Amino acid sequence: MRSRPVVTIDGPSGAGKTTVSKRLAEAAGMVRVDTGAMYRAVALAARSEGIPWDDPVRLGGVARELDLSFRTVAGEPRVFLSGEDASVALRAPEISMGASEVSAHGPVREALVAKQREMAREGGVVLEGRDTGTVVVPDAEVKFFLDAAAAVRALRRHREISPPQPFEEVLRDVLRRDVQDSTRENSPLRVANGAVYVDSTTMTVDEVVGEMLRRLHGVPR
Repeated sequence: MRSRPVVTIDGPSGAGKTTVSKRLAEAAGMVRVDTGAMYRAVALAARSEGIPWDDPVRLGGVARELDLSFRTVAGEPRVFLSGEDASVALRAPEISMGASEVSAHGPVREALVAKQREMAREGGVVLEGRDTGTVVVPDAEVKFFLDAAAAVRALRRHREISPPQPFEEVLRDVLRRDVQDSTRENSPLRVANGAVYVDSTTMTVDEVVGEMLRRLHGVPR
């Protein structure tokens, strides 16, 4: 029995999970775990070691030895890989695509899911990613699936990518990532049983967080 609830937020790329999970965790006094950053970290670490993203055995080793930590610096959540702030590098478009590729490998998922479950063991956490409510913590007290129209998600990504890329190229990447995530053999992206579906296409961040907080406040603690 967990002393505090676990919240999971799954959804496709660009749905707003990062922003919403930060705000929700802060408002609820919970710890945020960005599971997607963990897969991006594997992709980045593998690239730096010259390990191809289609080598499941060696990638599994990278995932098991991953030295990753989430910290708050000057009020902003940051991701550190092997002691270095990798927050910007992890958001690069090619690393995001690499994360989708490496996450399809069983040894990688096995290693990272074990780490994620340990982080959620005592509760009081908000996990965001692709399979947090379906695979990582299927018995989470509160589950959300955050979605938005593909064009809107691509526009959000387009605004945050540096250096800038043509919108059409970002949209193609979003659509390709959707197919890759939803059709992979291991833990495909889908709405978890019991999850609240939230379409953020026409909603502000405040509206989305407000809706989630209302759901969360209805859960016994």
